Amino acid sequence: MDLRGFMSDMIRSELEDAVGQENVSVSTGEKLAYGTDYFWLARMWVDKGQMPPIPDYIVRPGSAEEVSSVLKIANYYKTPVYTWGGGSGTQGGALAMAGGIMMDTKRMDRLINIDTVSGTITVETGMVFQTMEWYANEQGFSVMHIPSCLTCCTVGGALAHNGIGIMSTKYGKIDDQCLGLEVVLPNGNIIHSLQVPKHSSGPDIRQMFIGSEGTLGIMTKATFKMVRLPEVRKHHAFLFKDMPTGIQACREIVQTLKPSIMRLFDEAETVSIIKKVLGFEKKGAFMNLTVEGKAEIVVVEEKIVLEICDKYGAQYLGTEYGEKWYENRITFFYPGYMMNNPQMFGTMDTTATFDKIEKIYWAMKHAVEDNFPDVKFIAHCSHWYDWGTMLYDRFIMDNPPEDPEEALRLHNKIWNTGVRAALANGGVINDHHGVGLKLGHLMKEQYGPAMQVLEGLKKALDPNGIMNPYKLGL
Repeated sequence: MDLRGFMSDMIRSELEDAVGQENVSVSTGEKLAYGTDYFWLARMWVDKGQMPPIPDYIVRPGSAEEVSSVLKIANYYKTPVYTWGGGSGTQGGALAMAGGIMMDTKRMDRLINIDTVSGTITVETGMVFQTMEWYANEQGFSVMHIPSCLTCCTVGGALAHNGIGIMSTKYGKIDDQCLGLEVVLPNGNIIHSLQVPKHSSGPDIRQMFIGSEGTLGIMTKATFKMVRLPEVRKHHAFLFKDMPTGIQACREIVQTLKPSIMRLFDEAETVSIIKKVLGFEKKGAFMNLTVEGKAEIVVVEEKIVLEICDKYGAQYLGTEYGEKWYENRITFFYPGYMMNNPQMFGTMDTTATFDKIEKIYWAMKHAVEDNFPDVKFIAHCSHWYDWGTMLYDRFIMDNPPEDPEEALRLHNKIWNTGVRAALANGGVINDHHGVGLKLGHLMKEQYGPAMQVLEGLKKALDPNGIMNPYKLGL
């Protein structure tokens, strides 16, 4: 709806009444700050001097009740609403593509409860994830969700795209770690999932909102399970002759025991990023692996891992490179190490069962490098399941077009080519970075007729279509 004249100021007054005048802004400078997250296209657009998509209002609620009031106002005026946590997303999932209200959640950062008997922690979702982890650590526990964006992402942001941390092979994704949610629905109603996540009382309401990227409601509180900090944590490193051999070894390891970290890098990434960060000079497929827990159990697990890796001809590199990887786990994303503008790059992570993952790797690599000779494809497998793994694959172009519109079209073409190669060979369009704006148009291709289930849920909960429009294919 095009709101003209002083109507915009009237809405602003209502928002100020809901959350306080000091928590509403229409400053152009502040709006611009919310026009760019870590989405490559948004950053490129600004770097080229173009105007990014910006909201009409920035609103900073301090409670679920204030979120409810804002959503009631937005529904009445049919004004779009977007949720902003730390702005660390890579898929444009938080960008205000149609103007409206940008709801920054970081005022909602309170610790609600720590229960050391049940091993749970409850916080508001605007809390930076590292802060929640520190609260758990003080009691001798960890949430064990340790993503690369740990120090800048919020709890709500991690939940919104069903994120994953480096300890996932042992402790799971965030939907495994989250036990309960408080959610504000688009109509302003405040609801809660059941007190426990495992039950037979119908479908699990949590799972309707985890990964929904702000399209169905706004998560305002969350309860997570905690585990006791491990008695010992042992890091190791190995070198396989190639990626396929490493995948077979890792499959046997993860179907035998559960390392907390297991990352296998293809030959291209081993001789580029691993060399750059760790100083590792040898060719092959590098793997770092961590086992942790009670000391006597770790000893047994180390023995089994060494036996399996030896079976597949791996060179054992000792503990030094494994420890160095762990110490530098965030360094990989610092300027000077991470791909950065003016390079063009993207992470097209996909997931599949073990029988398909190698085929997907080669299909994506050939699709990208054969169709775009100036583009390099690198990949690693960083999160492992009993049934399969994910491929954290990236494309890099050192000299993209100078013209922003030409760069945008090329970027989208590379993405479409790579992701469709994954879909055609049994993968899904994303493992943990989310769909956002970037991949929304491929959701129908992935789901087929099943997409009507998500569309029906969207229409039922958000009939006015105000929640994060143009994201998740909804």
